Amino acid sequence: MAEKKDKKSTIAELRYEAMSTFTTLFTSAFGLVAALAWNETVKEAIDRYITPGAGLKSKLIYAILVTALAVIVSFQLGKLTARFKSDAED
Repeated sequence: MAEKKDKKSTIAELRYEAMSTFTTLFTSAFGLVAALAWNETVKEAIDRYITPGAGLKSKLIYAILVTALAVIVSFQLGKLTARFKSDAED
């Protein structure tokens, strides 16, 4: 009887892990698409508001903006994940 429960538990864990992995994969794929869309938008905005011919300057501004945005979003997602983990443990 205990062996049957172990099998059910193992199957449930496998399903959870598979779904978790697929969710991560799909989220990453959509994140990449969104990042590429934002990439073009930010480039366009910099080209419009930075003096034409300021190639290195505009690329530097772009790199700084994207890096700052990535750090802020990553930090906030980390805090959110920690909160969900804390809620799940309670």
